[in-house]
Amino acid sequence: MATLFSKLISGELPAHVLHEDEKYFSFLDIRPMAKGHALVIPKREEDYFFDLSGDELSGILPFAKKVAQAIEKVVDCKRVGLSVVGLEVPHAHLHLIPLNAVSDMSFGKEPIEMKDGELAVLAEKIRSHIS
Repeated sequence: MATLFSKLISGELPAHVLHEDEKYFSFLDIRPMAKGHALVIPKREEDYFFDLSGDELSGILPFAKKVAQAIEKVVDCKRVGLSVVGLEVPHAHLHLIPLNAVSDMSFGKEPIEMKDGELAVLAEKIRSHIS
């Protein structure tokens, strides 16, 4: 059965796509912990991040780096943090979260509210910085 993320990849569900290639896909989180919070996923469905192949693991970070560097150019932050939690959706994924304080990475706090139009504009700005 296709995961929620696979449905985003296929276009069955809408997403604010930031970047994709033949193996990986990145999009803005619709319940962000901070403005610019993005997810990076392999296109191949795999539940647990550390069950990804060595090649997938070594490929996902350079892909995520491009997205993180673009986020830093658009969002006012000290840096972009990386987290692998993996409990929300049974599809391996990385969270890229703009940080100004350690507490910005807390998944125990309420997500910030961003309207769909705000996310669309933000996604376009971030995409414009990915080469």
